[in-house]
Amino acid sequence: MELATTYATTLEYLYERLPMFSRIGKAALKPDLTNTLKLCAALGNPQLKFKSVHIAGTNGKGSVSHSLAAILQDAGYKTGLYTSPHLVDFRERIRINGAPISKEWVVSFTDKIKPLIEEIAPSFFEITVAMAFEYFAQEQVDIAIIETGLGGRLDSTNVITPVLSVITNISYDHKDLLGNTLAEIAGEKAGIIKPGIPVVIGEQHPETERVFFEHSVHKQSTLHYAQSLWGMVRVKQDAKYSYYKAVNNAKMEMYDLHTDLQGQYQQHNLKTILTAVELLCHQGWKLTFAAAMHALSKVKKTTGLRGRWEWLQEKPMIICDVAHNTAGITEVMQQLQVLSKDGNTSRTTHILTGFVKDKEVAEALALYPKDATYYFSNASIPRALPANELKTAGEHAGLSGNAYPTVAQALTAARTAMKIDDILLITGSFFVVGEAMEAMEL
Repeated sequence: MELATTYATTLEYLYERLPMFSRIGKAALKPDLTNTLKLCAALGNPQLKFKSVHIAGTNGKGSVSHSLAAILQDAGYKTGLYTSPHLVDFRERIRINGAPISKEWVVSFTDKIKPLIEEIAPSFFEITVAMAFEYFAQEQVDIAIIETGLGGRLDSTNVITPVLSVITNISYDHKDLLGNTLAEIAGEKAGIIKPGIPVVIGEQHPETERVFFEHSVHKQSTLHYAQSLWGMVRVKQDAKYSYYKAVNNAKMEMYDLHTDLQGQYQQHNLKTILTAVELLCHQGWKLTFAAAMHALSKVKKTTGLRGRWEWLQEKPMIICDVAHNTAGITEVMQQLQVLSKDGNTSRTTHILTGFVKDKEVAEALALYPKDATYYFSNASIPRALPANELKTAGEHAGLSGNAYPTVAQALTAARTAMKIDDILLITGSFFVVGEAMEAMEL
């Protein structure tokens, strides 16, 4: 059997045999770390064989994870990177020095672990975590950046003891799983704090500060607040880069920074990233701010990061962003507003959007501009909110447009309607963005 066929069969087995949160939601989650610990034990506990940085938070996890991986890789370290979900290819989740895990490795690992899968019935995410840990251990990475999937305390990745923990921010998402208040959500994210391990808190909030403080005291871990340690002023932006003045408040030093991480919300992530770099320096990792700034100019090229205010096409302008909760969409719509008001009065804004069923859809749609033309759609997963239901919700929010049964059809309709100076934004879900990329063969 050809490898491509074998790999396709392996993915089909993983997707269909294992409960997958991205497809079916809450029913896929396991209530504790038992399965992950069993899988790791069967593999010889690979999570103990490499150093790691653990990253949690509501938004920004992906950007921070990829950026730290780019910085460490650029400094000469063999760097693993585990993130989720993927946009187009499953192998995006597991990388070393930017290169995705091989198809052969995915097939051989799955074949090896199948008897245990049949015995303990793990989730899809539990298997991918074990796969990543085994791969990083076998390939003897110097360090791995590990992004949580959901929450922190009970997330499958939370069997590692990292050299640094990072919590990017706390906002409302997955209320049915993590809690109805910011303090409750923070409590779940704070579950990644380990005894004696320093912690970066990306953004501060009155409702969450005491939660993190109490966890840090209990674990005797020092908190480092990125928002206080760094200032970030955006100077300008073009199609490829955002330009900043970065100020180290403690040292009163200023740096010129340009990064291929687009979107004004990245200024928060940059503070978190630079704080993490400083703490890693203190631990003996051979990093400098100057080198980190250089690495930040090419994060996408180095690590393969996609879907964060990404320009898919310049004329007419097509931009995608995987924002999928209220906080993320707020930032994206502010960015869109800046782009829409650049003096071109004939420009029409088109928005292709879709959500999954467990999101606060009405709350999110209230943030969308009323004067855009909408293409309501749904990704090809059971968890997707049907396009017709989304269209109805959109109408209640004062949004005008049509429903399309597939993302590809919505994209075709939008591109057909666009004039050369128009803008198309694709957002609302990782899965909608991923299917749009596939349709554009990107």
